[in-house]
Amino acid sequence: MDSFLPPDISLHASMALVAFSALTSFITAAAGIGGGVVMLALMAVIVPAQALIPVHGAVQIGSNAGRMAIMASHVQWPVLMPFALGAVLGASLGGLTAVQLSPGVLKIGLAGFILWSVWFPPVGMKGRLAVVGSGAFSSFLTMFFGATGTFVAAMVKTLKLGRLEHVATHAACMVVQHLIKIVVFGLLGFAFAPYLGLVGAMILSGFVGTVIGKRCLVKMNDVLFHRVLAVILTLLAAKLLYDGVMAL
Repeated sequence: MDSFLPPDISLHASMALVAFSALTSFITAAAGIGGGVVMLALMAVIVPAQALIPVHGAVQIGSNAGRMAIMASHVQWPVLMPFALGAVLGASLGGLTAVQLSPGVLKIGLAGFILWSVWFPPVGMKGRLAVVGSGAFSSFLTMFFGATGTFVAAMVKTLKLGRLEHVATHAACMVVQHLIKIVVFGLLGFAFAPYLGLVGAMILSGFVGTVIGKRCLVKMNDVLFHRVLAVILTLLAAKLLYDGVMAL
C-alpha cells in the first residue's frame, strides 16, 4: 500500500485526503462552487508546499471531468474555445513570470471582481472577449493560488445559464484550466509520478461525491440555485478580501 503513496504523506493523511475529496466534490456538484477552495485549504495542511498547487490541479482535473461527464449534455461548448485561448495565455505567463506578485493585492482584486459580478449588472466586456479575459486572468492566478474556480464561476454566472448548464459549463472550463496548468508545471520540471496513486484515489472518491451532489442539484430550481450560488460566492469573496488585507 505504501508503495502507491507519496513518501512525504502518511497513510492516514492520504486516507483523509481521499475522504475530503468526496466531500468537496459533493459541495461543488450540489452548490455549483466552493469545493476546490475547501480542498486546497485542506491539502495545504497535509501536502508539501512545493507540491500543493500542481497536485491540487491534477485532482481537480479528475473532479471536474467527472462532473462534466455526467452533465455533458448541459455543457455550453462554444464557451470552451475562447476560454481555452485565454487559459493558455494566462497559465504560460504565470508559469514564466519572474516577478514576485503581491498575494494581498491579487486577492483583494479577485474579491472585488467576484462581488461586482455577483451583485451588479455586467458591463464592459461581453461575449467571447469576457470569456477570453476570464480564462487568461484566472489561469494566471491559478499558477500562484491554485483554486480560482470562484472567479470562473462569476464569469459563467454572467451568462445567465440554468443551474445544470452553469455547473456543467463551469466544470468544463475548470478541466481546461487545470489541464493547461499541470502541463505548464510539467514543463517547468515538477515530478507528478510519486503522487499518481494518491491523485487517482482522490479522483475516484471525488466522482462518488459528484454523483451524490448532482442528485441534490437536480432537485433545486434555478432561482434557489442562483441564490445559494450568490451567497457562497459572496462568502468566498469576503474570505479572499480578508486574507488579502491581512497579507498587506
